[in-house]
Amino acid sequence: MDEKQNQSRLLKPIRPVGIIGYGAYVPRYRLPATEISRIWHGGLSLEPVIEKSVPGIDEDVITMSVEASRNALARASIQPGEVRAVWVGSESHPYAVKPTSTIVAEALGITPFTQAADFEFACKAGSEAIVAAMAMVGSGMGEYGLAVGMDTAQGKPGDALEYTAAAGGAAYLIGPAEESLAEIEGALSFVSDTPDFWRRENQKYPEHGGRFTGQPAYFKHITNAVNKLLEEVGKTPQDYAAVIFHQPNTKFPKRAAKELGFTPAQLERGLLAPRIGNTYAGSALIGLSAVLDQAQPGEWILMASFGSGAGSDAISMRVTDKILERRKKALSTEDYIQRRTEIDYAQYARMRGKITLK
Repeated sequence: MDEKQNQSRLLKPIRPVGIIGYGAYVPRYRLPATEISRIWHGGLSLEPVIEKSVPGIDEDVITMSVEASRNALARASIQPGEVRAVWVGSESHPYAVKPTSTIVAEALGITPFTQAADFEFACKAGSEAIVAAMAMVGSGMGEYGLAVGMDTAQGKPGDALEYTAAAGGAAYLIGPAEESLAEIEGALSFVSDTPDFWRRENQKYPEHGGRFTGQPAYFKHITNAVNKLLEEVGKTPQDYAAVIFHQPNTKFPKRAAKELGFTPAQLERGLLAPRIGNTYAGSALIGLSAVLDQAQPGEWILMASFGSGAGSDAISMRVTDKILERRKKALSTEDYIQRRTEIDYAQYARMRGKITLK
């Protein structure tokens, strides 16, 4: 058993790979946390975020994934037909039985000769897709793979989740390292059967285990994944210019960073939860896009996702000089965050179908 535990756990393709294009998307509508508090808690100061993003009536995981992916393709400067896989990670796919990925691929002009699949693993579905794309490109099965992490707001009215359950995410094109704007050094995954958050078939809203979602769920998985990754690649927290964690609220990523030895400055560059809420499968991925929007060549970046159920994917990467020109080719994450229209709780309830007539 000891010998097995000492084996390398690093997920590193034989052929070096990296991110050749990325793109974010955040819906323009914003619901202030004070509005939720006004309706359910008499205006008490219970807000863990300032406001959260809300999808429009005509928006869902498909439309948002297309928008983010178009930004990624623009930055990569490749033709859609060159993409050999489209993988969309989400916990709010529009259809229970019908893939999101084929619709996204069709809209982008990637069909018909491509691999397509939907990924599900709560909030780490997007990073799962990135690791799968690393493997495909790294094995030589295809030159480019598209990985998307995207979600819409899901939260039971009056529940704590309603304060943070937001919408948005990001898309990443994985390709050969020599074309990359950020070369991926390796990834590491840590999973266990930990029922901290769930939604059964035909259940409209997810349930959660309260404080159980912190420890032994979030903190156990992120800290173990990151510590083992650092050990495998021979680095310390001080080697990284920025670190991005899954952001279910404002407190968890800050505590994780402190426990792992990262500074507030390293975390701050990708901490978007206070401004747009928890974008679930897009949470860590959109934090990474915000960091890439400002990153400089030579900087090391570490991203660690978390998905309830439970698991974490930690990924280490180094920014290349191609970042300086590539990021100018599409809207930045901040562009989407700044483009905002405030709504009240009544508009939110209507847009999210929280009032049903049958």
